[in-house]
Order: sequence, then structure tokens, then C-alpha cells
Amino acid sequence: MKFAVLVFPGSNCDIDCYKAVESALGEPVDYVWHTATDLSGYDCILVPGGFSYGDYLRCGAIARFAPVMNEVAKAAEEGKYVLGICNGFQILTEAGLLPGTLRRNDSLKFRCHDTVLRVENNDNPFTSLYAEGEEITIPIAHGEGNYYCDEDTLRQLQENRQIIFRYSSNPNGSVDDIAGITNERGNVVGMMPHPERAVDGLLGSEDGKKMFTSILKAWRDRHESAGVR
Repeated sequence: MKFAVLVFPGSNCDIDCYKAVESALGEPVDYVWHTATDLSGYDCILVPGGFSYGDYLRCGAIARFAPVMNEVAKAAEEGKYVLGICNGFQILTEAGLLPGTLRRNDSLKFRCHDTVLRVENNDNPFTSLYAEGEEITIPIAHGEGNYYCDEDTLRQLQENRQIIFRYSSNPNGSVDDIAGITNERGNVVGMMPHPERAVDGLLGSEDGKKMFTSILKAWRDRHESAGVR
């Protein structure tokens, strides 16, 4: 399985994502610059956190128009796995690959600390190795992590079980305590907390490691069922 870690001007969690794949999975992984126009060689696309293009105008609003995002949309349509973390989540909502938007934290302060998440749906390629209802410790680092959507969209997220993580203690004012969601197909995930910063006990938690191993398991299961080795 091959991973791509996108890099925009202002990305600052790209190295963390690269190292997480390298250490947690030992699978091939490349940095891919925002001007790239071909992601066909990759099975999973990681859209990392940071401040893409300085977060001018609005978080993710400029990155959404980067050439590589056309390829991310193609990859998602093909059923490949896409994970947007923090600013990556913001970019995916701006690109229309996930519903809703991210607003300023209700405290109007940057929040940077560990937070406890509850796994709401483990019937997903990104969460299958967690137990439903399991509580995990994953760090956050954001000023605009307040997830918002209208009532109809929220109802759809709830009914389709697209909410995969909720905060046990909401740090930013997100509607319905939402910390992470998927698209309807289940192959695109966005979340504000940073699982790539929780893959080793030295970092304070290994709870994020199962996200990466879940993705690898889903990919292997898919290819074994298709008879591809």
C-alpha cells in the first residue's frame, strides 16, 4: 500500500504524517507537492494540518484550488482512502469532499492539548480496529476547529452514521460534539484532532496508531477479496 502526504505552502504536520506512516506501518510513503497533477500511484492520500497558504481569506479556502485537489477528488471518486487532519479537514470541506465547515473556536482561543474522543462508528475503513464506544486520547491544535453544519446536514450525518468521532468534552463548540466525519461512501474522513501525533508512547498516546493500521487492513482486505496480491 502506498501513501501520499500532500504538502502545501504553510503545511506544518506533513512530516508528522510521513513519520506516522513510516513508523506505524512501514509502508511506502511520499511527500507530494501541491502542484502535482497525478495521484494515480497512491492508495491513500493524507491531507495534513498546518496553515496552508497562511490561511488567508479562510482556512483551506486557497488550498482548495491547488492543482493537486483535482486529483484528490478523482482519488475519492475511485474509492481510494483520503484522510484530512486539522487544516486538511478544513481543506476537504472547502473542496466539497465533506459537508459542513470549520469556524473559530467558541473561546476565540487557539486550543493545544490532549483531548478524549469517543469512537462512534467502527464500521469504517479508518476505525475498524477500534471498539465502538471506545475512548481514545488524541491531541488537538487548532484555532478554527468548531465544526458547523445546518440541521438537515446534521440529521443526515447522524442517520447515515457518518459521525465517527465525538469529543467527550467539547473543546471548541462543534455542533453535536463532532470531532470527525466521513463522506457517505466512507472512504473520505476529516477530523480536527491529530492521530499522527499519537502513534508512540513517547508522544503521550498510541491511540492514533489504530487509524493507520485500520486503513492498511481495509486496503489488504479489499485486495484479497478481489484476488489481487
